[in-house]
Amino acid sequence: MADPERSGRVKVVATNRRARRNYTVLDTYEAGLALVGSEVKSLRDGKMELKDSYGDIRRGEAFLVGAHIGPYDFARDGGHDPERDRKLLLHRREIDRIAGGLAERGLTLVPLQVYFKDGRAKVELALARGKTTVDKRNTLRDREHAREIDRATRRR
Repeated sequence: MADPERSGRVKVVATNRRARRNYTVLDTYEAGLALVGSEVKSLRDGKMELKDSYGDIRRGEAFLVGAHIGPYDFARDGGHDPERDRKLLLHRREIDRIAGGLAERGLTLVPLQVYFKDGRAKVELALARGKTTVDKRNTLRDREHAREIDRATRRR
């Protein structure tokens, strides 16, 4: 899937910094978010937390579960529920592909970041496999080796 920052006007609202550390990303998808007005206003203010959120497929529809969008201060009638499940807007083909991946043991649908693309709220989702402690150590070791190689080549 294309990097959202490369195409058009993009404003990143929230990133899930732990996702790439705790998961091996196998495939990424871009989905729209079905939001109410006060949620959009809160997103524009940057009041979103993706820390413990994940994607889920229920009755053929995709949902973002556990994402926290803070209340909008100027909303009427109390605004929105900050912890509600939000519908993800995907094509049927993509939902079927994701559902097949989730049926496979050990795969999870993890949100990587939420952003505005041409004025519409989007979420970048990843079909990912959880890393073990050994995998995390190997990733750190490989990153450190790459840094050492870069330092050595810069000195020459």
